[in-house]
Amino acid sequence: MKIDWEVARPRADRVRIKRHTCDCRPVFYELCQAGGLMFIRRTTIRGKTRLVDESPWVVTREALEMWRMLLAGRAR
Repeated sequence: MKIDWEVARPRADRVRIKRHTCDCRPVFYELCQAGGLMFIRRTTIRGKTRLVDESPWVVTREALEMWRMLLAGRAR
């Protein structure tokens, strides 16, 4: 599965992080919820630079499947 990552932009006042991977790695992920939708936030750290991208905002069922596939190595 290919995830269409886009540069993160503010879309909601509050975002809840429901699950996450370890932030001890140079790339880590957060499963987020806001405005009735869910998305995955990808943070890439290169030196002192932090790049943040987001997956498309989708309904919960689709986001959970995307999260599961990402963790299983079947999505990028």
